[in-house]
Amino acid sequence: MSTVHGMIRLVRFVAVLFGFFGALMVLIYTPFYSQFIVSALNSFVPVEVDEVAAKSQKMAALSEHDALEPGSNLWIARQAYLQVMEQAMNRPETEDLTLIQLRYKALQQIILQQQEKQDEQDTKPVIPLLNQSASSESATSEGDPTQTVRELLDLGSRKNKAVMERYVEFLTTHPVEQASSEAVVDPALQQEISQLQNQNSSKQLQTDLSQPYAIVVLGGGLTLAQNQKDIVVNHYTRLRLEKTLQVEKKYKLPIVLSGVEAPYMQAWLKQRDVDAKLLENRSMNTCENSRFSSLLLQKKGGAPTVILITDRYHMPRTRRLFALNGIETIPVEAPMPTQLTRWRPSQQNYDHSRRANYELLATIRDMVLGSSDCREVP
Repeated sequence: MSTVHGMIRLVRFVAVLFGFFGALMVLIYTPFYSQFIVSALNSFVPVEVDEVAAKSQKMAALSEHDALEPGSNLWIARQAYLQVMEQAMNRPETEDLTLIQLRYKALQQIILQQQEKQDEQDTKPVIPLLNQSASSESATSEGDPTQTVRELLDLGSRKNKAVMERYVEFLTTHPVEQASSEAVVDPALQQEISQLQNQNSSKQLQTDLSQPYAIVVLGGGLTLAQNQKDIVVNHYTRLRLEKTLQVEKKYKLPIVLSGVEAPYMQAWLKQRDVDAKLLENRSMNTCENSRFSSLLLQKKGGAPTVILITDRYHMPRTRRLFALNGIETIPVEAPMPTQLTRWRPSQQNYDHSRRANYELLATIRDMVLGSSDCREVP
């Protein structure tokens, strides 16, 4: 008799289990499941900016023309120049900003000449024993690549601070020939002065609102064209680019295209008379999207706040990763290739639910285990 009761309990348990999974499958095919997941992600995924990482973007002087290696002397000179320019523009008395420009150009020339001499020395033959000792020293000095990148970008470190102080002194005291100061300044320099003045006035007017400095668009994949030969952007990427056209028309900001899809995204925008000059085409996943794009923005002068364009399910995880890299994001959601139905179960709803499940699991993995497949530098 007890055996019969045990079988009945087992049948009941299996029936309840099947009923639960059946209800779950029906729910996944409805529009409510994906909406619940994305709402939970937006509520619980933190997007507070890492203050240490944010220091690398604090100059907020994004330029599409500069491409300086973070930590290099030219990069430190750029930071010193931006600091001196901002101080000059904030002082009540007028000061000739062109003089600072001319000193900056002279400083760049000196640094380049020093680099050429160093390159010549590096190409000379090296005594084998000395070479071995040098290689052993470099081997022992290798450490955590994350720490190495942070040290390069830390202007407060002992080494960088000393170089920074020398460059600031040069930019404020270096004598400039009268003929040079009275000469006609390069129009590009005048344009940069105007840009810095506009950015500086925007900072002064800014209170609680964050001003975006760039539009960052994440690639969503590639596919084959109808001829089955040419590679083109897929539906996910195309919809993000269409949203980019709307945002760029409103804000007129530099556009950063992130992902291996970047060259194809650039070509798509070029066909529609939008020139995206900042390409990050090395990243293979979302973590690398955020990390490599942040490094690119730092090379270009810094952008503490950006407009971020991706789909709604991808957005919470991506915003968190950009925040960890020191960048605040203003989310602009691009539509999905398929639309949710109002209430009835459908394949379109399942596409959304599947995307929501992937981002939910990826977010939990990133927050608990970290992104082990994310390279530190491109």
